[in-house]
Amino acid sequence: MPLFTTRKQEKKAKVTFSDGLLLVEFDGGKSQVFPLEWFPALKAASDEEREDWEQTDKGIRFNKLDLDITI
Repeated sequence: MPLFTTRKQEKKAKVTFSDGLLLVEFDGGKSQVFPLEWFPALKAASDEEREDWEQTDKGIRFNKLDLDITI
């Protein structure tokens, strides 16, 4: 069994929108809140566009909007 690993532990994220805010919550209790005014494309996006996201090494990527948010 190796003593060290280069593989980063994956953090599962939950993305929600409420009252003009983007809330990103991770397993383990860490969360980040962003005003949607910081991301005009995300603010104007449809529910379908907002729901098409994936977690990346650096944050969240909204695929249909071609938008990356670093966390």
